[in-house]
Amino acid sequence: MSEHIELPDIQDASFSDILGERYLAYALSTITSRSLPDVRDGLKPVQRRLLYAMQELRLNPESGYKKCARVVGDVIGKFHPHGDIAVYDAMVRLAQSFAVRWPLIEGHGNFGNIDGDNAAAMRYTEARLTKVATALLDGISEDAVDFRDTYDSEEVEPVVLPAGFPNLLANGASGIAVGLATSIPPHNVGELCDALQLLVKNSKSNMSDLINCIPGPDFPTGGILVEDKTAIEQAYSSGRGTFRVRAVWNIEKLPHKQYQIVVSEIPFQVQKSRLVERIALLLQEKKLALLSDVRDESSEAIRLVLEPRNRTVDPDILMELMFRHTDLESRVSLNMNVIDDVGVPRLMSLKQALTAFIDHRYRVLLRRTAYRLEQIAHRLEILKGYLVAYINLDEVIEIIRKEDAPRNKLMKRFSITEIQANAILDMRLRTLRKLEEVAIREEFTQLEKEQATLCKLTISKARQRTIISKEILEVKRQFGQGTDLGRRRTEIRQPSVPLKISSAAFVEREDITVICSYKGWIRMIKGHLDPNTAVKYKDGDRERFRLHAVTTDKLILFATNGRFYSLNCDRLPGGRGLGEPLRLMIDLPNDQELISILIHRADMQLIIASSDGRGFLVKGSDIFTDRRSGKQVLNVSNQVEATICTPVSGEYVAVVGTNRRLLIFPIQYIPILSRGRGVILQRYKEGSLSDIQVFREKEGLFWRSGSGIRREKKLESWHGKRGQSGRLVPKGFPKRNKFN
Repeated sequence: MSEHIELPDIQDASFSDILGERYLAYALSTITSRSLPDVRDGLKPVQRRLLYAMQELRLNPESGYKKCARVVGDVIGKFHPHGDIAVYDAMVRLAQSFAVRWPLIEGHGNFGNIDGDNAAAMRYTEARLTKVATALLDGISEDAVDFRDTYDSEEVEPVVLPAGFPNLLANGASGIAVGLATSIPPHNVGELCDALQLLVKNSKSNMSDLINCIPGPDFPTGGILVEDKTAIEQAYSSGRGTFRVRAVWNIEKLPHKQYQIVVSEIPFQVQKSRLVERIALLLQEKKLALLSDVRDESSEAIRLVLEPRNRTVDPDILMELMFRHTDLESRVSLNMNVIDDVGVPRLMSLKQALTAFIDHRYRVLLRRTAYRLEQIAHRLEILKGYLVAYINLDEVIEIIRKEDAPRNKLMKRFSITEIQANAILDMRLRTLRKLEEVAIREEFTQLEKEQATLCKLTISKARQRTIISKEILEVKRQFGQGTDLGRRRTEIRQPSVPLKISSAAFVEREDITVICSYKGWIRMIKGHLDPNTAVKYKDGDRERFRLHAVTTDKLILFATNGRFYSLNCDRLPGGRGLGEPLRLMIDLPNDQELISILIHRADMQLIIASSDGRGFLVKGSDIFTDRRSGKQVLNVSNQVEATICTPVSGEYVAVVGTNRRLLIFPIQYIPILSRGRGVILQRYKEGSLSDIQVFREKEGLFWRSGSGIRREKKLESWHGKRGQSGRLVPKGFPKRNKFN
């Protein structure tokens, strides 16, 4: 006879539906049981289990240390069915003073450092709880929170800790779940307590009031928070935002007017060793032009030394460059995704998180009160039995000696409960003294008073508010700003205007002399050469331009085609050789000639004109260009034979033509243009424009002659209106019709 086999219940289902259900279950498990903290105690499950297991091992601040391997073993064996490395890493982080603002575990041994070095193996390190952790656990044995079965149902664990310390915002949290992430920076406990007090007194306090109490995060590594108050308030209101944190630095002066910059605090969660490696790599790649070297001279305190390239480097510009290219400035994100009091992940604002903590403390207070009332009721019941025994002592003794079932007889004779009867039977003979009866009556009276007070507390919101307020004040007294640990470490400043770093900032400032020959060979020589100092040129070539400048200057070159060209002085060839052809640096056509070379100033003004007598004023800001092809400013016609460029340095303009006629008029009659042909400066029947000079009336008109400089101050005969032809030049004027 064949055996009947029952087949399992098989149902048809879509693979995508089943996969979605399984993945959703995994996602929820990751969110609620691994990655996101609880808004009430600010802990993830593994952190909560660590603290509870350490309390079970009696690792209080007053007791000795125990091996971390013992703690990790208890956690993974009783509460947390995961790998020992993950549990130990979580334990190490809770003990690192540079990772959490208020460590929950006091480590003994190597627990890593800010350089990113790992902690020693768990068999070498020891740990115990800190006072902050005991504040989180305070009341857990008084039915303050719910417990649930562990994964194997052999033990129980707390769902949440009583949390007498605002751990979520004080220590912050970070984690990545499936589709959700949290990032909460640490804050100052004294400031949190002030905000909590404000909400306890007035739950309708707005965000501006809270920001006055909590101006921003307070990182364990210090630093400077450079963020606008409006941006901080907006981030706290929405639960999302970023905070910009900069390193703290100062200048140390050295001999010979040298200096170095010392960084004493770095941004939160920046590993010092990686920061130094990054700076060294950028130095090697020549991306930090103003920095010469970086040294790590840190011991217990951070000390990073930055050496500028030379003493002329502006330290503010150097640090602005460092902030832009390295982690000396970093952004810390705010993303307050947490698990609320009913186990649902939510994005909360600062006020919602603080309110949730206060609500939790109210529930803990009521549960501890109820627990205490239950204990008092139980004790009063026993004390009443004792008093009955003292009042009827002889009869009680007789019943106990003669009756086979004295408990039942006592219950029936004196109308007492089974608990009271058992308590009477358990009394020792020495407690029958008169003094013991007095002590019991005093205890009974005190318990009745305490019971009445607690009963009033359970029904009075005002009394509860007073108790919560006192608890917050005690937290502030114990951990707040009056203590060394409680002082604010992160300075808060308004963001400064970003410095505009020009290319000149990367150039060492040094005096030079720029020399250009007639054949267009240009070079620079260090120092300001005397005009009479001889300089070598190619055979058949000679000097045309010589001007004093510094390496940070920019040169403006004007050519006969009416175009302006630009060159950086620091990129000119050195003076050891004969220089380089100018046409290799700018796209100057072969049929065009260089007219003038000037040092560019943004506030300068120039007169530019063509040989047909037309011209205009142009600003220095309108002529600069980085293009090799230059910038067309003066439009020249086919009849133009030459162009002129003259700096404005006076209030009168003198124009002379090839016909040896001179015209003088005020410069205010020449318009300022950005480009074009301009207006007529001087008219010619025969001839063209030869030269222009701008001068001051008190200094007079001057020109170079064979005997030196000649100056003419009586110029009334040549004054006229712009566009006239003028009069013949004064006697002694050069035959070449040039002022210089």
